[in-house]
Amino acid sequence: MSVIYDRVALIGLGLIASSMFWAIKRAGLAREVTGYARSAETRVIAREIGLCDRVCDSAAEAADGADLVVLCVPVGAMGAVAAEIAPKLMPGATLTDVGSVKRAVIDAVKPHVPPMVHFIPAHPLAGTEQSGPRSGFAELFDNRFCIVVPQKGTPEDEVQRLERFWQGLGSFTERMEVDHHDLVLAVTSHTPHLIAYTMVGVADDLRRVTDSEVVRYSAAGFRDFTRIAASDPTMWRDVFLNNKAATLEILGRFTEELFALQRAIRRGDGEHLHAYFTRTREIRRGIIEAGQDTDAPNFGRHPEKAR
Repeated sequence: MSVIYDRVALIGLGLIASSMFWAIKRAGLAREVTGYARSAETRVIAREIGLCDRVCDSAAEAADGADLVVLCVPVGAMGAVAAEIAPKLMPGATLTDVGSVKRAVIDAVKPHVPPMVHFIPAHPLAGTEQSGPRSGFAELFDNRFCIVVPQKGTPEDEVQRLERFWQGLGSFTERMEVDHHDLVLAVTSHTPHLIAYTMVGVADDLRRVTDSEVVRYSAAGFRDFTRIAASDPTMWRDVFLNNKAATLEILGRFTEELFALQRAIRRGDGEHLHAYFTRTREIRRGIIEAGQDTDAPNFGRHPEKAR
């Protein structure tokens, strides 16, 4: 790959931003990468491990002169960060984000975007339960999708430029309408996380964890729940508060399905259970066939990155 953006600014230096930096360097997509994190401790760590070519002490400083600025902060913080960096965004620059909710991000960020700046929301469908500047690795986006949500009036060549950038990071890119994105993610990510948090919470409420029984005797299903439930609590709090409608709709449908399964179990309806599990098993096979996971343990992740 060749250089796509002269200078890229990463605002927020957690898993996604740190992985972006290493992937940018792997592919040579930018001449310089600046970075900023609100935590002074995170900035110290970033400098120690060589994360970003230049770690700045303010978001505005990092964004100054960048032709691509990426908001990698929790969804609830994006509006305030956009307001802070707006005076430093240069004409012709692209502002994007990596939030897993798009409608709320657009509503919060768009009012602060200067007229000559291209705001192109995006969402890489990649991650682990790890967080922080040390958690990133260049391969995170390989063969994963990045959803791009272009805004009306954005020049087509700038959208394509951002898509080439994400493709250079290793991703497939797809375009999606904003509300459809939020509904799809409520199904594929947000509600599953909420269910995982709930199941782990139920185990804790039963006081089994204090006796080490759940921890000692965890079967694969519960281990998978705990891995998901280990994700960044600030990020997920903001996701649910900012994608209420879609999440509540999917939770309603989930509850209906759960009641149907409860009824089948109560009635001893093995035929219904077997048919349901057979149908849902095909979803897993489809994910593997689409190249979005493997049949290996730990969600198909690299063992060193799954710890």
